[in-house]
Amino acid sequence: MATEKQTKSKYYLFIDECGDHNLVKYDPAFPVFTLCGILVSRDNLYSLNNDFKKLKLEIFGNTDIVIHSVDIRKWRDAFIVLKDEALRMKFFNGIERILSQNDAYIIVSCTILKEQLNKFCVRGEEEDVYGLSLSYLIERSIFCVDNLTYSNPDITIIVERRGKKEDAKLLNYYNGLRNRGTKWITPERLRSRIGRFEFKYKRDNIIGLQIADLIAYPVTQHILHPERPNRSYDAVKHNIFSDNGVLLGQKIIPH
Repeated sequence: MATEKQTKSKYYLFIDECGDHNLVKYDPAFPVFTLCGILVSRDNLYSLNNDFKKLKLEIFGNTDIVIHSVDIRKWRDAFIVLKDEALRMKFFNGIERILSQNDAYIIVSCTILKEQLNKFCVRGEEEDVYGLSLSYLIERSIFCVDNLTYSNPDITIIVERRGKKEDAKLLNYYNGLRNRGTKWITPERLRSRIGRFEFKYKRDNIIGLQIADLIAYPVTQHILHPERPNRSYDAVKHNIFSDNGVLLGQKIIPH
């Protein structure tokens, strides 16, 4: 029994963003910033990676393609082949089939409503919307893994590199969380659950980051326009973290 308690249950939290974090200058038609996290076990990550490799090979003829939702929507670079309607539908249906799997991964996201934040929050509280969102994603991911397993969960956080200055700022914020914790997570509990914090380049072709990228946009669109049809969101919404029927994995700031 002692050996079982020491066994680590390995999880990864892949994080990507939708929108920019500038609170002063922003597009009034897109006044939001979303940080989207995909929490996945090691075994499920292996399966998802294989599923996407097969889809990439089927559509593009190789597995080196890095899926990027903006490029997909604009048919840029390798995604120009999606101008072919039949191929485009095959690709979209393949993505939907993979991402609609129950229990393959869990979504935790935080969306900042910029206009409302500027209006109702005290200046200084909202200076780093990326860091503010990150604290929420880490907190809810810890809640989630503690619910999922009785063994000792260990999470590796993986984010896409944005630039030396931005990465250094984010790492500094993360280290601050390790020292102070969050409102609901003590620093000791946080340090015991989060094993590593890593930056990766887009060119590294990390499938977890690509899934986070694919999901961030429909989640944001749902929050901006909940009345509009959103097939992509409908395909993944059942994987948003909830506990006893309470939706905990889709935070909106301010409330």
